[in-house]
Amino acid sequence: MTRNVCAAWILSLAFAGIGRAQAPVSSTDSSSHYTRTEVKGLARGAHAPNQYMALATYYGERQKHYQQRAEKEKKEWEQLRPNTVSMAAKYPRPVDSARNAYEYYMAKASESGALEAKYSRMATPVALVNAQ
Repeated sequence: MTRNVCAAWILSLAFAGIGRAQAPVSSTDSSSHYTRTEVKGLARGAHAPNQYMALATYYGERQKHYQQRAEKEKKEWEQLRPNTVSMAAKYPRPVDSARNAYEYYMAKASESGALEAKYSRMATPVALVNAQ
């Protein structure tokens, strides 16, 4: 009897999860979210200015996201910096992890910024570039 109840409970949870997974995703903001595969495909097949602008917008949003994450890590790093106990502490100390995360997010923000600038340049029509 207990086995049947447990099995029914597990199945009800599984069906509830499947129902949520198949529900359409509603985007609360107007920005478009692409998967990594979609971005690669769009970058490979981009030929029109609006496609390049979509890529530039995507990488601009990624840059802002990474900068926000870097700011959080920098605050944590600054809070943990005075609390280093000794040189004999095991690596990675929390302060080292926060610094490494900050540096990672700043590098990713820089990379996204460079890609955003590249696709923004490609999105401008040739006539406007030659006129300047």
